[in-house]
Amino acid sequence: MVQARGYNALSFRDIAKEVGIKSAGVHHHFATKGDLGTALAREYCEEALRMLDALSKANDDDKITLDRYTQIFRAALIEDNRMCLCGIMAAEYQDLPSEVRAEVARFTRINVEWLTSMFAKGDDPAAARKALSVFAAIEGAQLVARGRGDISVYDEAIRGYRASGLLP
Repeated sequence: MVQARGYNALSFRDIAKEVGIKSAGVHHHFATKGDLGTALAREYCEEALRMLDALSKANDDDKITLDRYTQIFRAALIEDNRMCLCGIMAAEYQDLPSEVRAEVARFTRINVEWLTSMFAKGDDPAAARKALSVFAAIEGAQLVARGRGDISVYDEAIRGYRASGLLP
């Protein structure tokens, strides 16, 4: 729901309807919208850690690994034109409670640190800067493609990043 409509559209009533319970049942587990948003973002971060670990272990070819990384973001677009959860939350950053902001920032750190480790293998002294650039570029490509409702925009952006040398 958040990946499709954003944090501001998140409602206990809609969640309750989606899972077939009363709104009070959702409130029983999450006292506030901030608690719910934090739990969602925290679980998303944990899933990202698992996925990035699996990507790192899958093979030794960095180009293939980075291609699979971009495919994770592409997959969200294929699934009902959704965004990365923390990417869409970042777009609403000023409206987020501080605890949700902390998890959104954590997601960025997780990705940038992982990308830095990928680029540092190549003895790149600017690995952290490049990692942040790549992460921001991929999130941006996803956002623009989602806004257009056209996955080919994402694909073209990724091809452009490769052609320019941002991605191997």
